[in-house]
Amino acid sequence: MSALGTLTRRVGHQRWFGAAMRLLVPADRAVGRLTRGRVVALGLVPSLVVTTTGRKSGKPRSNPLLYVPDGEAYVVIGSNWGQPRQPAWALNLLAEPRAEVDVAGRRIPVRAQLATGTERDRLWRLLVDEWPAYQTYVERAGDRDIRIFRLVPDRRGRPDGRGGPDGRGGPH
Repeated sequence: MSALGTLTRRVGHQRWFGAAMRLLVPADRAVGRLTRGRVVALGLVPSLVVTTTGRKSGKPRSNPLLYVPDGEAYVVIGSNWGQPRQPAWALNLLAEPRAEVDVAGRRIPVRAQLATGTERDRLWRLLVDEWPAYQTYVERAGDRDIRIFRLVPDRRGRPDGRGGPDGRGGPH
C-alpha cells in the first residue's frame, strides 16, 4: 500500500475527512468518466462505480464506491460516511437490484443481494479489514441500519437489455 493510502486509512475516521470526501465525489465521478472507470477514488482503495436505476426518476445513477472482492462478487456498504440517511444508491438497489459496475474499465452487469445474518457478519469483517473507519461510521449513523450488498455478476445481461458487459450480448 502506498504511503498516501496508509495516511488515508488513518484519517478516514475523522469527521472532517467524510465531509471532504462528500465534496470530492463529483470530481471523483468526473475522473471515473474520463478514465472509463480505470481511476476511481484516486486509486487509494479498491473502487468501482455502481450504476443503479433511480427509484423515483427511473434514470441511471452512478456512484463511486469502495469494494472488497468476495469470490466473483463485489461487496459494498451503504455507510454514507456515517450520515443519518441511507445513501440513494442503496435505496435504488433495494427497489431494483439489477445494476452495473465499472471495475478497472470493465462494465459488468450485476444483481444486488442484501446481506443479512451470519453472511452480513462475515462481509462486515472483510469491509472493516479494508477500511477500518467503517466502524466509526456505524457509531456516527446512530440507529440507522447500514446495509451491505453483494453485487453478483448477472449472466442474463445488463439492466438496459443490451446483453453482456461489452454491450453485444453473448457470454460473460
